[in-house]
Amino acid sequence: MSLFKSWVEAARPKTLPASLSPVLLACVLAWCDGVFRLIPAILCFGVALLAQIASNFANDYFDFKKGADKEDRLGPERAVAQGWITPKAMLKATFLTLGLSCLCGCMLLFFAGWELIPVGIAIALCVLVYSAGPYPLAYNGLGDACVVLFYGVIPVCFTYYVQASSFSLLSFLLSLSLGLLSTNILVVNNYRDYVQDKAARKRTTIVLFGRGFGRIFYLVNGLVAFLLVMPLLFAAPVWILFLFAAFFVLFINTWRELYRFEGRALNKILAHTARNVFIFTLLLVLLFLIQCSF
Repeated sequence: MSLFKSWVEAARPKTLPASLSPVLLACVLAWCDGVFRLIPAILCFGVALLAQIASNFANDYFDFKKGADKEDRLGPERAVAQGWITPKAMLKATFLTLGLSCLCGCMLLFFAGWELIPVGIAIALCVLVYSAGPYPLAYNGLGDACVVLFYGVIPVCFTYYVQASSFSLLSFLLSLSLGLLSTNILVVNNYRDYVQDKAARKRTTIVLFGRGFGRIFYLVNGLVAFLLVMPLLFAAPVWILFLFAAFFVLFINTWRELYRFEGRALNKILAHTARNVFIFTLLLVLLFLIQCSF
């Protein structure tokens, strides 16, 4: 594999819509409220995208160091474990990408107040302590909470905030909905890696409570995410209702795949789950654009 392709694979491009979706949703909400600002929106996209790439690099490096990535790994191949990229280069790339994310965050201070500084520090720390340090969050059952917070609440609420200079209850409910649905990406990942994670003493929620819990957790996350946006559909056109109903059927079909597939075949469900998050975001974007055009 070429060096360029190795870095592209290490960034895990298929996972990146998970960080872009909440920012997109918040920007559309700001647009409908008449407070959208282009430059802060672009900077928020930069913070989210670069922070996730840095997180992916960090996971690649620290999971290798902790021995979590072995020959029996079922997920997509990791760059350091496969020898495509040296550990030293991956660690440098982690801090470089994280630094660029922080730079975008610092530029947001021109559009909002000092209150963004603790948020930026929290994002940077989570990128590192998710899989590193004396108490790595992913190894102690806190990965799911991190996803809700950093792929839902923080990107949606604060992307809206830097444009509107205020928070809204709607942005918070949407952030929870998207965060819960994004958590299912991690659920499938941990469900697939149950045996390997248990051997590596990586105490994910699936290792702690079992694979049966993982299947129920996946379903509950999706149902709650759907219920949170249900009030928005009461005044929606009928054809929008059909689209959301079709999405619900798609979600249930993806959930049922957890009962049918094992091993590396679960990577297909991982891709389907990430796809569902993006489709759900696009449906909400469409719903808001229709509502604010009338």
